[in-house]
Formats: sequence, structure tokens, C-alpha cells
Amino acid sequence: MFSPLTYSYIADDEYDTLPPLPPQMKAPPKKAAHLLDIPTGNNPWTAVLKQAEMRRRKRRQTTPEHPRRALFCLSLDNKLRRTCIKLVEWKPFEYLVLFTIFCNCAALALSKPLPNNDTTPTNSILEQIEYIFLAIFTLEVILKIIAYGLCLHPNAYLRSGWNLLDFIIVVVGFLSVILVQYNVQGFDVKSLRAFRVIRPLKLVNGVPSLQIVLNSILRAMLPLLHIALLVLFVIIIYAIIGLELFCGKMHMTCYYNGTNILPRMEEMRPCGDKGRKCPDGQECKDIGWEGPWYGIINFDNFGLAMLTVFQCITMEGWTSILYKMNDAIGRDWAWIYFVSLIIIGSFFVMNLVLGVLSGEFSKEREKAKQRGDFQKLREIQIIDESFRNYMAWIRKAEIGDDTNDIIQNDNTLDASGEPVKKRRNFESHCGWLCTKLRYFRIFHAYTRRRIHAIVKSQAFYWIVIVLVLMNTGVLASEYYGQPEWLTQTQEIANRLFVYLFSFEMLLKMYSLGITGYFVSNFNRFDCFVVIASIIEFVLIYIEFMPALGISVLRCVRLLRVFKVTRYWMALRNLVASLLNSMKSIASLLLLLFLFIVIFALLGMQMFGGKFDHIFLVEEKPRNNFDSFWGALITVFQILTGEDWNEVLYTGIRALGGLGLVGTVVCFYFIILFICGNYILLNVFLAIAVDNLADAENLTAAEEEEQKKKAQAKLGEDAKLNGEVKATETVEEQVNIGNFCFMFDVDEDNCDCLDEKLNEENRVEENETKPEENDNEIEEDGLNENEINEPEDEEQQTARPRRVSELNIVEKVKPIPPYSSLYLFKTTNKFRIFCHRICNHRTFGYVVLACILFSSISLGAEDPIDSYSLRNKV
Repeated sequence: MFSPLTYSYIADDEYDTLPPLPPQMKAPPKKAAHLLDIPTGNNPWTAVLKQAEMRRRKRRQTTPEHPRRALFCLSLDNKLRRTCIKLVEWKPFEYLVLFTIFCNCAALALSKPLPNNDTTPTNSILEQIEYIFLAIFTLEVILKIIAYGLCLHPNAYLRSGWNLLDFIIVVVGFLSVILVQYNVQGFDVKSLRAFRVIRPLKLVNGVPSLQIVLNSILRAMLPLLHIALLVLFVIIIYAIIGLELFCGKMHMTCYYNGTNILPRMEEMRPCGDKGRKCPDGQECKDIGWEGPWYGIINFDNFGLAMLTVFQCITMEGWTSILYKMNDAIGRDWAWIYFVSLIIIGSFFVMNLVLGVLSGEFSKEREKAKQRGDFQKLREIQIIDESFRNYMAWIRKAEIGDDTNDIIQNDNTLDASGEPVKKRRNFESHCGWLCTKLRYFRIFHAYTRRRIHAIVKSQAFYWIVIVLVLMNTGVLASEYYGQPEWLTQTQEIANRLFVYLFSFEMLLKMYSLGITGYFVSNFNRFDCFVVIASIIEFVLIYIEFMPALGISVLRCVRLLRVFKVTRYWMALRNLVASLLNSMKSIASLLLLLFLFIVIFALLGMQMFGGKFDHIFLVEEKPRNNFDSFWGALITVFQILTGEDWNEVLYTGIRALGGLGLVGTVVCFYFIILFICGNYILLNVFLAIAVDNLADAENLTAAEEEEQKKKAQAKLGEDAKLNGEVKATETVEEQVNIGNFCFMFDVDEDNCDCLDEKLNEENRVEENETKPEENDNEIEEDGLNENEINEPEDEEQQTARPRRVSELNIVEKVKPIPPYSSLYLFKTTNKFRIFCHRICNHRTFGYVVLACILFSSISLGAEDPIDSYSLRNKV
């Protein structure tokens, strides 16, 4: 049997049309004890559920093969190894490890990095807790090595990449502990433990959607490597060109005359002989100014040139670099370098990443189609539609069940129109009350049926939508400082809408039944909103609490408009495809969150408290790594590409400027931007493109089914028309025979009359052919005067003729068969002349040339001096 939650996503407004019942369902079923007590004979839903249950059991029963011997001494019969195998394959043990990983990440997030290696009591406690985490992770590694072996077996511990990562993290943790105990100053590797948060991805084999996402990304690594080489090649080429053109050009700036003092400006700008000129009292010199952006962005050496080109390719701050270069060398030709870099690097090369990811998802879709996943999705849609119609059929039968029982009991009537035996029983046992209850049942069944029809009607649906829109308009009309009368009007309107929506909910509950009403998720949400609004209204009325704004939730009822997708095939298929890919999107969101957390924790270890060295407390930027939440927002900001270069400049300055450490900082930001922005975020676009393809496939499949149905219907109509024509022919022949018999006509004359009638019918059929030919001539656009009689046809031979020998007639648009400007008829010579000019092949090119010259003249105008000689020309 189906529970109400099995198909809770089905909207109750979609039970309007019923398909023809299958043969085994022609007879109405017995009265169900419950609305959802659906017979579970040989229906497809039971088979689908059974197959899913069998797959789950099979997956649970599947166990990995263990090597016969581990660590050269522990066999499968060893009690210690058997205990370790049972323990590591025990589900609660896996959940315990995941909980420990979560706690470890939380501990890393709670630690607050301080400058000068300072610490706090909280940080000291967290440092001690780290030893507990390290002991738990070490115990996990030991248990798994005993259970699976170390590395010499096919399923050994170190043969898995995830296990290898865990092993490296534990080893690095022990190294850090040893270095701390011996006071050896080394690199803090606590942030590496944050990589254990990707351990839940080991469950990818049990999550097909996550498996598809990860497999698509991993399989795209080789094509992405090719794209990376192409991008690197473009960056190297443009870096070398920039090195030759702009090397040392951005170090000249304005100084006070005769001094080496820089003027106080918010932003120092370069200058040059052909570029920006210094104001009075200042001169342009190159005496050691580091350049704009603290000397990080320039073309002074190959490394900085590559960093500058990469920033331009990301399209963040490239215009500032262009304008600074114009200040240094002028604006004559520098724009060619940067514009070509943006077109080639950003618009073309970097978008190849999206193409590669989309191609990998297309391959996965083709594999899924070969596995039958697309057909399964189509079958699920068909099953859902059949289920909805079956539920509507049962509901209608249940609504009319009481009336049918009463009608069946009223077979024997007396003179007063009442059943004899039943009426006597009513009068003898129940009397007047039972009679009234009987008529109330009839009235209840009739009223419920009528209200059910009203609730299911399109008029009721759109009335509710209009009410929701009006409610949204009332809520949106509120503003700060509004008059008192508007506030009172809004309160009255909101109260009225609560009454109306409550009345709608009660109507649906009465017509559909409580169980049938709560089958739809939309109805559940409506009920929650109405009850919350009523509670809010009551609490505000008794002055128990201020307004909570729950009435705003009624605006979300606008989502009901999406039910219109039932009548819009393409949009319905797109929504179905998006819902089908929600698992992949959720898995990708989880992967993206883990990526952000890892880089946020790593950023805290690298830059935590370091920004205080270069900024005062009041001037420190908000995008910093001094806390976990601030680091999360900063990493997410870098992923979106908004001012990521400013964070890069600050990070380089915080670690001492350009140098070896500054190079490492550059790699941190570059890897974060490439992996996050160009790979992970582009996977969302790849999924969207893949969903569009799936939606098109679903639409094509439905259109094909509709065409087949239409062809079948046309075949039936043609067959029916043929039978009608045959009947008419027989009737005509019978009428002719009767005519000949009644008027004593000879058989020869009767046959002649029959032949003459058939000939007239053939003439009537052929009369339509010249009209069709005339239509074809009009469609070809040829006038009678323009059609030349063909010359004598040459004798056809097997030799193919050249194109020059073919008599190709060009199609010319005909003159419209109406008058022009109420003056020129179709035979007017001037109109014919204009028509020929407009349809000449060179006329369009002449017009395009005129448009081009007009655009050039508009671009050459002087926008400052309207009366200049150039504008007059």
C-alpha cells in the first residue's frame, strides 16, 4: 500500500483529466477502507518499490574482499584481525570518525590566530584537544591497517587515495608534535588536518549523484590540463610582449620641483612625456618610486608580468592597469594590447573550461542514456501521471459512494416514492432522526461533489493566484514614514486575506478530505502559512507580542504559479530535469562548502593576525583571515572574483612583500581562484546546460508521442471517411438503380448515366488542381509576364549537364496585389521599376554601405564643440 508520504510531492490540482482505464480496472473497485488503500496487485508502483528495495539489500549485502594475510602475520582467522574488520566496517564506527572530523574542524575554526605568535587561554585548551584528535585518528589508521593490510594487497589500506591522505595527515601531525616538543621552529601543519573534512567523500560509491559530479570533474582533469597549458602559453606570450613594451614604464611620478618629496595624494599615479602631465610646481622624475599597487602589478620582470597578465585575464581591475599605463606612455596604442588580451584570454581561452566540463557532463549523460536512466525518468513521469489519475478516480468514486449506496437501496418504492421495507425500518427503529440523517448524507455527498468541482476548476485556481498577488501588493506597499491611514488599511487588508485563505483551506479540506488535502506539498505549506498567520493575528490582538512578519510568508504562495508548468510542456520538462538533478547540485554544494572551509582554515594559518602589521586597527580591511567567519566570507569573495586582487596585494604585503614568501602567497590565491571560480563554479553552469539538454530530450519524446497519437487519430479519421465515401457511393448507385427501375430506363442508358455521373465527379475533383498550381506560382513569386516559355527540350542523355547549362530561375518577391499609397496599382510602371530596384542583389549592399558611412561620420563628430569644422563637414 502507498502511504500519503510516498507521493507527497504530487499537487492535488493535477487530478483533472482521467485517462482511459486499463482492462483490469474497467469495473469499479470495492469500497476502500481508506482513501489511499490502493490495491497492490500487478501495478507498476509496487514493482518499482520492490526493485529499489532489492537494490538496497544487495548493496548492504555486498562486502569487500579481504586479503588472506595482513602484515605478513595476521590471517583471516586471527581474532584480533576479525575484531578490527568488524569494527571498521561497523556503521557507528564510521559515524564516530565523521563526528571526530567535524569536531576537529570546529576546533580549528574556534582558534583565533594572533600576531607575534601570541596565544589565548582558548587557544591553549584547543592545542591540548589536538592531541586527543591525533590519538583517535591514529587509532583509526592502526585498525584499518590491521583489517586491510598495509600496501601489498589489491584492497590494502594505502591503495586507496583517501586512506593515503589520512595516513599523511597523521604522519604530519606526529611530526608537528615532535617539532613542538623539541622546540624546533617549523611550519605549522595544523591546517593540514582540515583536509580530513573531505573524508565523507569516500561515501561517493553510495551516492550516485555525487559520483557523477566527481567523476565528471576528475575525468575532465586531462582536458583541463590541456586548457591549462593553452592558458599558460597565452600568459607567457603576453607576458613577454608586455615585458618588451612596458618594462620600467610605471616608476615615473610627480615630485615637487627641485626635491625628492612626493605630494600627498590619495593615489599616486604614473606620469610620462607622452602620458599624464604633472601640475604646476611639480616635475616628472624616476628616482625610486615602487610604482602603483606597491610595485606588485607591473612588467618589470617575467614573474610580475605573468601575475599582471593573469589578473587581466580574470577581468578584475584590468581597466585600472590600462589607465595607469596610459598615464605612463600615452593612450595611443596601449589599449590594443589589453583589449586583445581580454578577447583572446578571457572571452575565448578561459571559457573553454566551461566547454570541457559541459562536454564531460554530456558524456555522462550519454552513458546514463545507455544505462536507461533517461528512460527510467520518463517511466517515472508516466507512473506519476498514472498514479495521480488513479487517485482522482478513487476520490471521485469515494465521493459518490454514499449516494450510490442510497440509490441502490431505493430500488423498491411505494406510492409515496419511498422504499417500503427501509422506510418501515427507519420509522420503527430510528424514526425521524434516521430519516433526516439519510437525507443529510445525500446532501453531503452532493455538496462535496459540487465543491470538489469548484475547487478543481481553473477559475478557482486563478482567483487564488489573484488574491495572492493582491496580498503581495499590500505587503509591498509598506514604507518608512507612511501615514496612519495606510497602516490601518494594510492591517485590515491582511486580516481579510487571512480570512480568505482560511476559507480556501477549509473548502479544500472538505472537498478533498483531510488525507487527500495533505498529499500535496503545496497544500501542506498553505496550511502552515494560514495557521501561522492566525496564531500571529491572535497574539497581536491580545497584545501578547509584536508583529513577527509571518504574513510575509503568504507571498511565497506565489510559487503556486509554477503549477502552470502542467500546461506548458517545455517548462514542465525543464523543471522536472532540474528537480532530477537536485542531488547532483546538492553534492556539488557540499563539495564547494568543503573547499571553502579548507581554504579558509589554511588562510587563517597563513594570514591570521598578519594584517595588523600593515594597518591600524581602524584601517584594517574587513576581508581578512583573523577569524573563521571572516575567512569564510573572504574566501567566498575571492571565488566570486570581486576585488580578489586587493586581497592578494594585502596578503603579499602582510608577509613581507615580494620575495620567496610572497611567491607562495601568489600561488595560494591563484590556486584558490582557478579551482574555485573556473572549475567548481563552472560545474553549476555545466549542470544547467546538461539539464537543458535533458529537458529538450523529454520535450522531443513527448512531441514524438503526440505525433504518433495524431497520426493514429488521422488514420482512424481517414478510415472513417473512406467508409463514409464508400457508403455514399453505394447509396448513389442504389439511387441510380432505383431511378432506372422507376422510369423504365434501358440498361445501356442506365450504364451511360452512371458513367456520366462518375465523370462529373472526376471533373469536380480536378477543378481544385489549377488553383493549387496558381498558388504554387504565387508562392514562387513569378508574375505571368516574367515567366518565359521554355525552348524546345533537348533530348535527355545520361551525361550530367554543367551548372552553366542549367536554366535556373531566381525567385523574385511578387508585387503585393494591393494598391500602394492609394495611387499606384500593381501594373503601374513606376511601381514595377521601384520593385525591381528593391529586389536587385546590389541594392542591399548599397544600403549597408550607406549605413556604414553614416556610422563612421557619427563617430567622427566632435562631442565638445558642436560648431567645429569637422561637425559641419
